[in-house]
Amino acid sequence: MGATRTPRGKWIEEGLRALVAGGPEAVRIEVLAQALGVSKGGFYGYFRNRDALLTEMLDTWEYEVAESVIEQVESGGGDARARLERLFAIVAAAADGPVRGTTADLAIREWARRDADVAERLRRVDNRRMDYLRSLFSSFCPDEDEVEVRCLIAVSVRIGNHLHAADNGKRSRAEVMALVRQRLLE
Repeated sequence: MGATRTPRGKWIEEGLRALVAGGPEAVRIEVLAQALGVSKGGFYGYFRNRDALLTEMLDTWEYEVAESVIEQVESGGGDARARLERLFAIVAAAADGPVRGTTADLAIREWARRDADVAERLRRVDNRRMDYLRSLFSSFCPDEDEVEVRCLIAVSVRIGNHLHAADNGKRSRAEVMALVRQRLLE
């Protein structure tokens, strides 16, 4: 019986872990193979080269944090508030995942500061996220300015919550986040 081949998705996930740990320079074929416990020869069965892997990492990230999340939210049905609650729950549950996690999001944002193509990809993802939030908030919030404020707060909290180190007074961070979600849905 032949050896089991390491799935393509494992290479992509490990690439994203390396990106989080050390930026795009840390995404090295030998290092990924070592982390996966395989030879680097299997890499070339899926990818032409390192650049192809980097592109697929971005493709996977883009799909998973935008379209896949939206599909998951929409599949549950309900009104806009119910879909927003589901969206917030999905995002919170993915906080540390290798693809949907905040650390991957932050690593891609850092990479985008130095790479125009990655910056354009990030802009497309952020615009898709904002457009989806606008569609939900505008269904129960008639003021366009209020819709924009709620969208910006929701996205900013998602990104900034992991950078904010201050204490939250008498409340835990989880309690404060629950209050933020509640206020956004009012």
